[in-house]
Amino acid sequence: MKIKYLALLVFSLIISSCCGTISTTKKEYKISESATLKSEWKSNPKEWFLQKDTLKGIGGPMHWGVIESKKELPENYEIDFKVNMTKESLFEVMLNIEKEQYIRTYLYQIDQNIVIGRGVYKKGSDEYEKRGGPTLFKKPMKLENNKWYAIKVKVLNNQLYFSVNNETTLECSLEKSNLSQQGKLGFITNGEVKIINLTIKSL
Repeated sequence: MKIKYLALLVFSLIISSCCGTISTTKKEYKISESATLKSEWKSNPKEWFLQKDTLKGIGGPMHWGVIESKKELPENYEIDFKVNMTKESLFEVMLNIEKEQYIRTYLYQIDQNIVIGRGVYKKGSDEYEKRGGPTLFKKPMKLENNKWYAIKVKVLNNQLYFSVNNETTLECSLEKSNLSQQGKLGFITNGEVKIINLTIKSL
């Protein structure tokens, strides 16, 4: 009986380690250790790192700090976290990164909007036209430095929902808006940002 139990345990560990997505249907994904961050995410460790339970990103107006998951997001998923932009004006959640294309869901202090847009991300390039992209949908919201915001991003049946503090919400159809329907997750900052309570789960 013990041998069967051990074999089952080892098999489940192998399956979970080989899983190609960032979460499973029965488990929420969370970053809890620096070792996990290094093994499962692509980033410059001077730009994105863990401080206790806080994921911290550092970039600049001329060089945005980017972190990208190595595994793909599930087909249907929900991402929840709290974010604090401590410096500069832009924090962006990169959704469904695939072949340098992605969906931009972001907070933009200069225009005081939350935004859904179409993005391009060419690794290693800081040229303006090789990062970011056009706005498709936006909604006014007062945004400030040194303030925590609750972010929820959900993709269900090709419909994208993006909300801040459960009060300001944008949504759109990925197919009708010609947006990426599959890919990886990333974050961008043009200053400094803190993220806590990050969870990613399949729906």
